Amino acid sequence: MKKYSAILTDFEQKRAAGELRPGQKLPSVRQAADMYGCSISTVTRAYAELEKRHAIYSIPQSGYYIVEDEEQEAGLDDGVIDFASSSPDLNVFPYRDFQHCLNKAIDTYKYHLFTYGDPQGLSALRETLVKHLADDQVFAKAQQIAVTPGIQQALHTLAKMPFPNGRSVILVEQPSYTLYLKFLEAENLPVKSIARTAEGIDLQQLEELFRNGDIKCFYTMSRHHNPLGTSYGVREKKTIARLAAKYDVYVLEDDYMGDLGDRRGFEPIFAYDQSRHVVYLKSFSKIIFPGLRIGAVVLPEPLLDRFHTYNQQGGAALLSQAALDIYIKNGMYERHREKIYRQYEARVETLHDAVKMYNDAGLLEVADVRSGIYTQFKIPQAVNLERVVDQLKKRGVLVGSGKLFYLSTYLQREKFLRISISRARPEQIHEGVKAVIEEVKRGMNA
Repeated sequence: MKKYSAILTDFEQKRAAGELRPGQKLPSVRQAADMYGCSISTVTRAYAELEKRHAIYSIPQSGYYIVEDEEQEAGLDDGVIDFASSSPDLNVFPYRDFQHCLNKAIDTYKYHLFTYGDPQGLSALRETLVKHLADDQVFAKAQQIAVTPGIQQALHTLAKMPFPNGRSVILVEQPSYTLYLKFLEAENLPVKSIARTAEGIDLQQLEELFRNGDIKCFYTMSRHHNPLGTSYGVREKKTIARLAAKYDVYVLEDDYMGDLGDRRGFEPIFAYDQSRHVVYLKSFSKIIFPGLRIGAVVLPEPLLDRFHTYNQQGGAALLSQAALDIYIKNGMYERHREKIYRQYEARVETLHDAVKMYNDAGLLEVADVRSGIYTQFKIPQAVNLERVVDQLKKRGVLVGSGKLFYLSTYLQREKFLRISISRARPEQIHEGVKAVIEEVKRGMNA
């Protein structure tokens, strides 16, 4: 047997026998070469293969470690089909891997964790994010990046602070992120709206609002819109960037779920910004877990000082920042991103298969969304939306009413259900879609 194969076989046998424990550090490449009587390159090749299998992972300047076993499925099967929850599937998140990164963070950054730290964020993490964000065509310097405890805090700061253009009105899509809309209304901030549907927005109307609407900033989700699930095409993204430059309007690009899309040809608006008018916001909650509460904001230089002056709520916990830094550096984040993207993509495909099977009468208009977690089920105007939601709940099928995603004063609402696949198990999706269509059909005949 070749030495390379012998190393792999020995690893599997020791793992099966319990001699290699989750989180345990492996011998260094040089030590392993001495143990197996082979060259360093042979060990390096074997360790690389084990990394590909997600059996081990590396931490720069530290070594190789055993990946934790997969968690057992979280929670009990209560029979509920959850198409409403926006929180991530607990069964696909790397708790033990991240726990190991937390432990490593304590060792690696022990002299930094008990200080107040830089309000802009841990410098090592911001340097790591420079490379990480570049994979999404978001090119920025470390000093342009602010690490915040989630994206909502950053959005609140941006909504309240003055912008260099001296304007006051925030332009939002309708429908849009419900918590942000509620915040704007609660704070009584000046807001204007533009309709967004599964087909996109009216770019001529957008230009008119930019030209004459006293717009200081435009809040948008260019990829995996919540609640529609749709994404802007290249033409729309380029046009928004061009109009922002032409009319001196800042774009707040909430890319909270950008990691759950295929990166090929799927760049954010920021990638087309040539005039420093796009503020890019990224959340790490959907790809790791909500309790982490870490977001990253990439700010144009004219906004840097203002943002830090108005952002008085403090930064994200240093330990969480340090653990995320290690998690990204050792390649775990990217491997997990690919894993969760593929799982959600398969669920969305199953959803479309179910719609094709049961929606033969065409009662539902379904957005053609192929990645992310959301899609829109438009229902006929004659159907009572809330009654459908209530009847489905009685059947153990939870769905979100589209009514929740509009400003209270906005009247030109589409009638739809927001469907999320993040908590719906694959084997439940057909049953859930069938139930939705049955209740819409009953609503038509009521």
